[in-house]
Amino acid sequence: MTINPLAKKLDRYIIRKFLGTFFFALLLIILIVVIFDISEKIDDFLVKQAPLKAIIFDYYFNFIPYFANLFSSMFIFIAVIFFTSKMAGDSEIIAILSSGISYRRLMYPYFVSALILSILSFLLINWVIPPANKHRLEFEEKYIRNKFTNREHDIHQQILPGQFIYMESYNNDYNIGYKFAIEQIEDGELKSKLISDYVQWDSTINKWRASNCYIRTFEDGKEQVVFHRKLDTTLNMFPTDFTRRRNVVEAMNYQELNAFIEEETRKGAENIVLWKLEKHQRFASVFSTFILTLIGVSLSSRKTRGGIGLNIGIGILLAFTYIMFMQVSTVLATNANVPPVIAVWIPNVIFGFIGIFLYNKAKR
Repeated sequence: MTINPLAKKLDRYIIRKFLGTFFFALLLIILIVVIFDISEKIDDFLVKQAPLKAIIFDYYFNFIPYFANLFSSMFIFIAVIFFTSKMAGDSEIIAILSSGISYRRLMYPYFVSALILSILSFLLINWVIPPANKHRLEFEEKYIRNKFTNREHDIHQQILPGQFIYMESYNNDYNIGYKFAIEQIEDGELKSKLISDYVQWDSTINKWRASNCYIRTFEDGKEQVVFHRKLDTTLNMFPTDFTRRRNVVEAMNYQELNAFIEEETRKGAENIVLWKLEKHQRFASVFSTFILTLIGVSLSSRKTRGGIGLNIGIGILLAFTYIMFMQVSTVLATNANVPPVIAVWIPNVIFGFIGIFLYNKAKR
């Protein structure tokens, strides 16, 4: 089978246009965002005396890849529409199709480019960006954010199989859990229960110290109660379990995120849906690259009276509609008990069908 030299030349031309336009647009937007971010946070930097070296290397060097990947799908979409509309406006698309290259074959270099960017995005979001986010979040915690305060009430967790704890509230300034209780249940029966006014983490011995606690044990139908003014105890829970923000998962790679979700599921954590959404979004965002590329080419490969401006306007509208669908799916998962994997993939499925429809319409 002979390979059409024109097709190979066309592939290189479109791939170069695709990647070049994408990275140029990304660089331009990043410069604008960094300038606005500096103007917004300059007061925090000055008030909290953030060192210039830390601002540049700990924050912005780690902020840039995070931001670039966060909106990469939208930038890909706009880049495709921009240079394809220009090709259509210059009658290049008509010349390509007139040379015997089918519309389907025209899509080949677009999807090769999308594959390159999706692989890059997958590697970044799962293994490169998490360590960078760790430094970025540490910087934000020290120089930008207000001190974290745990506002949860009536905290229930399973810390080990059959071992359940309860706290009315937790003070993360002093690492104290108020109205603390721990139950040991075996074969559906309560074997022991500790009730304490409060427990406090003792960092010198790495143990929890319970104050004014009663230990009730049940055996052979008999109950025994023992009182302790102070009692040091080792529990499978740590102050960090109650002092982390929701975005802590941004600093975890894929393996760490899976292990974290498994541990939080065992504990019965309230925010488990958010962690699962983060996990599935890391895959869904990769596939969105192909869907938005398909829509972008299908929309902009025909010459229109409105020219590039009209196509870019439609493209931006669709891009923001896609982002809105992503937000709606998050609400469905957190408030309507929709499984996270389904909620995350709903926008891709819907826009996938839109892409196929526009593709079939454009190739006629």
